[in-house]
Amino acid sequence: MYRMIKIKFLRYSFLVIFLCLSCKEESKKKADKPLMEPKREAKATEREIVKDIPEDIQPPENMVWIPGAQFAQGAVPQDKLAMSHERPSIQVIVDGFFMDVTEVTNADFKKFVDETNYVTVAERAIDWEEMKKQVPKGTPKPHDSIMQPGSLTFKKANSTLPNLYDFSQWWQWTIGANWKHPNGPKSSIKGMDDYPVVHIAYEDAMAYCKWAGKRLPTEAEWEIAARGNQKNTVYTWGEDASNLNAKANTWEGEFPVSNIRLDGHEGRAPVKSYPPNDFGLYDMAGNVWEWTNDWYNTDYYKQMAATKDTMINPSGASNAYNADNPYAKEKVMKGGSFLCNASYCASYRVSARMATSMDSSLEHLGFRTVMTPEMIRVRNKK
Repeated sequence: MYRMIKIKFLRYSFLVIFLCLSCKEESKKKADKPLMEPKREAKATEREIVKDIPEDIQPPENMVWIPGAQFAQGAVPQDKLAMSHERPSIQVIVDGFFMDVTEVTNADFKKFVDETNYVTVAERAIDWEEMKKQVPKGTPKPHDSIMQPGSLTFKKANSTLPNLYDFSQWWQWTIGANWKHPNGPKSSIKGMDDYPVVHIAYEDAMAYCKWAGKRLPTEAEWEIAARGNQKNTVYTWGEDASNLNAKANTWEGEFPVSNIRLDGHEGRAPVKSYPPNDFGLYDMAGNVWEWTNDWYNTDYYKQMAATKDTMINPSGASNAYNADNPYAKEKVMKGGSFLCNASYCASYRVSARMATSMDSSLEHLGFRTVMTPEMIRVRNKK
């Protein structure tokens, strides 16, 4: 079931809604798997792990130190909901770094936009010449009435859906939806400064990072940060899913028909609405998905496990590859969102991962940033 959901869910572009049949047929064609050669600094026995904050470094505001460690990245053995692209786990060493306490908020992003006059992807005119490079040759151009700036927003179903394979049953292309109007042109973020910013494409997140002097986390960094001291558990808080509503903002009830809001929220929640993990990080499970900097590759874990190496500060696959959608150039996103439900994706698990195209922007996708000691040293020299 997940594979079929993922085929459509990954694209997260309005073109898929109108062109999914042609894309689906083309995606069945074989494609060469790119070679993956993750960067390695050295063998694990040749260096020490950076565990503590260096003495010459002052912690950046609103960031916490994530101590370096060796850990098993990917699905833990007892996770019955783990997907094939999370397995097998791989041994990884990650040096210590700083991470944002919360997801980047509307207030944070507004400051960036006010200072730079930046215009997000969802607000820009659509360039068909660029867009058609991502779909099969000969795909017809959608009508001009559709080719308007916007983004994907969630819509409830009126009744039980016989299958959850077709994501277009609960996603709709909404002209005028963007970070300032997250639920459509008539919506607003007024009074929502402390909510996570959404409808952020990869390019938007990178622009913010450049302005802030930070960067997106790698998947390995994101995962070690989410795990905290829970190195071998399914969830950020342990193994017990019965208290999910007290730990994270997810979908409770029948997806996507009725959310009974046991956790207090139906859609996005203000940051810090739920307890932090062991490292003091909020919303590492649920609320909104978060971009990482790693390319998505279906077989990344399998190929890396086959090397039997312990990877040091891995940056993920060297090339993007999705076995179900070879046209896509996608990045890994982590953490799940307010739409995650056990019957649908259960992506509030630590190892859960999803892919999305770099030009995608959605109602439940945001980001947070990281800094390394070396980045801080470079900044301080300027």
